[in-house]
Amino acid sequence: MAMLESLRNSMRLPGLRNRLLFTLLMLAVLRLGSHIPVPGVKLDVVQQLLGQGGLLGLVDLFSGGAFKNLAIFAMSVTPYINSSIIMQLLTIVIPRLEEMQKEGEEGRKKIQEYTRYGTVILGLIQAFGTGYYLKRSGAYIDDNWWTLIVLMISLTAGTAFLMWLGEMITEKGIGNGISLIIFAGIIARVPSTITSLFEMLRSGVISIFSVALIGIVVIVVIAAVIMITEGIRKIPVEYAKRVVGKRVYGGQRTHLPMKINQAGVIPIIFAQSLIGLPQTIATWTPTSSWFNQFVARYLNTGVWWFWVIDGLFIIFFTYFYTAVTFNPTEIADNMKKNGGFVPGYRPGKPTADYLARISERLTLVGAVFLAALTILPMALIALTKIQQAYIGGTALLIVVGVGLDTMKQIEAQLVMRHYQGFMRS
Repeated sequence: MAMLESLRNSMRLPGLRNRLLFTLLMLAVLRLGSHIPVPGVKLDVVQQLLGQGGLLGLVDLFSGGAFKNLAIFAMSVTPYINSSIIMQLLTIVIPRLEEMQKEGEEGRKKIQEYTRYGTVILGLIQAFGTGYYLKRSGAYIDDNWWTLIVLMISLTAGTAFLMWLGEMITEKGIGNGISLIIFAGIIARVPSTITSLFEMLRSGVISIFSVALIGIVVIVVIAAVIMITEGIRKIPVEYAKRVVGKRVYGGQRTHLPMKINQAGVIPIIFAQSLIGLPQTIATWTPTSSWFNQFVARYLNTGVWWFWVIDGLFIIFFTYFYTAVTFNPTEIADNMKKNGGFVPGYRPGKPTADYLARISERLTLVGAVFLAALTILPMALIALTKIQQAYIGGTALLIVVGVGLDTMKQIEAQLVMRHYQGFMRS
């Protein structure tokens, strides 16, 4: 009841109500575009290819099933995510981009512009790869290059439109637009998955025990994701008193929050993309080829060594991404310039070394958690023999993370206007 009261309060505020309605309207446009197919393609062949797994499964997850219909939004915002990750990494290794990022709003706008250009380029590359793969697989109604060109233009234009849609939601709606687009795509698949499970239960294909096991695992995993996502290590920081003129600054005690999972969902995306690449390439080769047989035997999600390889990739990318995004030396220097210090550690290098040790330990916990979260669905499928049991770590992290972030933003709007927020209910 308290949450319903908070929802009613949010609808009483004209500004917040307009933002919520605008966000819902844009998400409705997203779902509409997910059912407009690209012309000249046999959808039954596309669905057969999708059942083979590989990178296509990850793309279909982000698109909310739009790839199954080969809709104009089939690639979703995957090219934008890849472009953003690439730009984030380039910002660290290219001094000019790093300076641009520190220039403030104008610098960030310029980097965002480069990200948009990168999205279009990566979109064209991904659309060409997808279209050429479909052409080789006999998925075209008229097998000619013109169909490939139309498909490339349609898919790239759909991604560009979604990129604009996400920016509009961020500016005029509630929450991060790109994250909400992925969130909506994942949630859109939930009803069909539940319906399929109950249909299999009714027909006797699976037992009530298997369904109950899946439900319990989902609840436990969601609780664990929330705990790790919200979990932080508070590093105490004190600021010495400084006298500037007649005013006294500093002399306060605060803390530096360090998240357990600093890398978010990016390590899973990197690992699944890398390990899924051989699976996708194998579909282009004859079944009798040595490469196809090697992938079928050793890169099969139903065997334990695949789980180990996938887990090791995730742990590696978690450490790698955290190392390039978290700079303890820079944090220690900024703390020193403002007269801050960690009790028991001298400012400068000792503080940086201390923060680096804490970061390594937190990263280990986060990396193991991400690996376990990714391996669990595959183990559950091997145990229950139910493909619908796939509750991918990528999907859960995105759904829980975006849901919490959106609730916090709505709560902040309510608290500013003296209403009780969702999370205070």
